[in-house]
Amino acid sequence: MTDLWMTRFERLKSFGFAALLGMLILVGAFLGNAGVIQTVFIVTGLLAIVPGFFYLFAVTIWHWKARYRGNHSDLWGALLLIETSGWFKLVYLFRHIIPDARHSGLYAIQEPTTFPPQRTVVDDLG
Repeated sequence: MTDLWMTRFERLKSFGFAALLGMLILVGAFLGNAGVIQTVFIVTGLLAIVPGFFYLFAVTIWHWKARYRGNHSDLWGALLLIETSGWFKLVYLFRHIIPDARHSGLYAIQEPTTFPPQRTVVDDLG
């Protein structure tokens, strides 16, 4: 797996933890009393969630563009770009990106294989 993708997966994981923390802060804000504190918690929770959402969108497009194998590349591209609610991005995350990060599944990034050295005419004759 390339260092670039390892970095992207680690960032995605970090943003995911931040988003989870943001969700917990939002739940706490909505359970609390109305006021300035609640507003601060809501803004803090949203600020923790938003970067992860946008980075997930970017990684989904980058992954699809770099790793797609098949005859229907326009289908995923259209669904990922047009659909705005995030459901297809989540499907793509669980179907392709997470297995790829774990080195499993159809789209797993394999380590480059080393090929034997090129043979020459002298090797064949002697």
